[in-house]
Amino acid sequence: MPALREQDAIRRAENPVGRDFSEALARGLRIIHAFNAQARVQSLSEIARAVDLPRATVRRSLLTLAHLGYVEVSGRNFALTPKVLSLASAYLESTVATSILQPLCERLAAEHGEIFSIALMDAPDAVMVAYARPRSMYAVGDGIGLRIPAHCTAVGRVFLAAMSVPDREAFLDRYGVRAVTNRTVTDRKAISALLAGIAEQEFAIVEDEAELGFRSLAVPVRTPNGRIRFVLNVGMATLRCPIEEARDRLVPVLQTEARQLGGLLI
Repeated sequence: MPALREQDAIRRAENPVGRDFSEALARGLRIIHAFNAQARVQSLSEIARAVDLPRATVRRSLLTLAHLGYVEVSGRNFALTPKVLSLASAYLESTVATSILQPLCERLAAEHGEIFSIALMDAPDAVMVAYARPRSMYAVGDGIGLRIPAHCTAVGRVFLAAMSVPDREAFLDRYGVRAVTNRTVTDRKAISALLAGIAEQEFAIVEDEAELGFRSLAVPVRTPNGRIRFVLNVGMATLRCPIEEARDRLVPVLQTEARQLGGLLI
């Protein structure tokens, strides 16, 4: 068995699992995450640079993933296969996402003619675990699995507003507040003021900050013990209606549905 690199040995020593931590599994997952929309197909050298691992180590992991059907090999290039989706479906099928959350979004989309979604926090992003569009709407863009930055989205701000001030500041210090559009609020004092307002009113509205021409409204979904487990969100084009109309029409809907959903959660 090859010796651990110094940085890997340090990482293992700092990990609370200690010697039970599987470096091979961790490396394989890092390699899967190296593929994205900007790097769908990569060479061995490109992947090794992306994950900062020796080429020989990456090659063994890639060939193993290829043997298991998660990676396809084309000459000197590698790409993920659709089988990778089975990892996500295993999670979704083992949670309330399939049985409760997705049907809820589909019902709300049909009733109100808007895009509804439910997200959870996976720092530094919020991740959509349920998503539905009205049937009359042309299906473009991402849905389930979409990751969105926390600091400039309604969903993310609901999660951030629920944190203690020290935890929130530590989060923003660690992950930053980069501008996604020219309307993104990046001033820390302004963000703190926005989050304080969201914590008080129990809903968030954001438009043009994560995507120009798009508006989102979101509310927390609390378990019976008061913990925020999910965030319920509705999205629309900003031209669809004035922001006041969207707030008055949809925030009560979100809050009612969130209360009912929260009562079903443990």
